[in-house]
Amino acid sequence: MQSYKGFGKSGSGGQGGRGDNQRVDLSAVCEVRQGMAEWRRVTLDELSPGGFRINRFGEADPSQPLRIRIPGLQMLSARIVWQKDGAIGCAFAAPLHAAVFEHITRSLTR
Repeated sequence: MQSYKGFGKSGSGGQGGRGDNQRVDLSAVCEVRQGMAEWRRVTLDELSPGGFRINRFGEADPSQPLRIRIPGLQMLSARIVWQKDGAIGCAFAAPLHAAVFEHITRSLTR
């Protein structure tokens, strides 16, 4: 698993987190779950085309994929790439298309 410091640096190509130069701080309520666990409401704190950060997530199992429902998007799959002090950083299974990223950040940061 990568450290917190590696998440968001350019050059990872969306494979290890936010390798994209674009990232947006926001505060959006989303739902996440791992495996067959119940959906949990969380606050999405940062988003990029390659991934996202959730603070105050608690314990997570990095060996299991995470599913996230962001308002305005279909359910997306991600993997946990770092955990620190209850926060997690995740990389999307497939990076968001630039137009989708722009649309969703505009709608979530109003």
